[in-house]
Amino acid sequence: MHNPMSMAGRVIMVTGASQGIGLALTAQLLKLGASVAMVDINGEQLDQSHSGLIASGISEDRLLTYCGDVSDSEFVSQSVDNIVKQLGDLDGLINNAGIIRAAMASEMRIEQWKQVIDVNLTGAFVCLQAVGQHLIEKAKNGCSNPGSIVNISSDAGRRGTIGQINYGAAKSGVLGLTMCAAREWGKYNINVNSVCYGMVETSMTETIRQDKFRDKYLSQIPLARFSSTEEVAPATCFLLTDAAAYITGQHLSIDGGFYISS
Repeated sequence: MHNPMSMAGRVIMVTGASQGIGLALTAQLLKLGASVAMVDINGEQLDQSHSGLIASGISEDRLLTYCGDVSDSEFVSQSVDNIVKQLGDLDGLINNAGIIRAAMASEMRIEQWKQVIDVNLTGAFVCLQAVGQHLIEKAKNGCSNPGSIVNISSDAGRRGTIGQINYGAAKSGVLGLTMCAAREWGKYNINVNSVCYGMVETSMTETIRQDKFRDKYLSQIPLARFSSTEEVAPATCFLLTDAAAYITGQHLSIDGGFYISS
């Protein structure tokens, strides 16, 4: 009997994969049977995480690493080519790489703006384009199910955020990337969706989870708790499976109800 949640035999590229949500996504994909190409700019952390997953029993031929900048189109294009050569194919992407450079809008330096836009928005486009080109080629060669893409956005891109106008703008842009690519690539049967996280327990949300802000944010979450990285991973990976074959151009909030409380 076919399991629509199985990802056995599929190859997925995950950016920002060395820690936090990206590492949890990688682990979840491996549990579902996929092979994973981990991409991250932090080579030391990437090697550590790779070694930890291998030590847990994952076969080395199902897990490869690529160290570089997702906003570098040459690096991304070469990585996609290498993934196909080394793992045999490429069936999907989770566009997860992201950074924050916090400052109030009136005080933000242009360098802080550009850094976040370069990684969170331009990097997302560069990876989406490179993987999309490969999936389109598969479709043109007769593949009926070439693959899927999931872009990681944020509730900050849907309802705004204080002190991170660069991040909010980038994550709003990611929603636009999702809808445009879904419209353009639907004819190839390529699904493109996004997920919007709320307050996930990672280093990027450490400040707002401190005592000074904790109660304020928890009061806006109907489920009244922050989520772990492991908790958001299954719903994200669902969008890459056959169970989500007729879903495209959508934004799924995985946030304990934070978005509906706005």
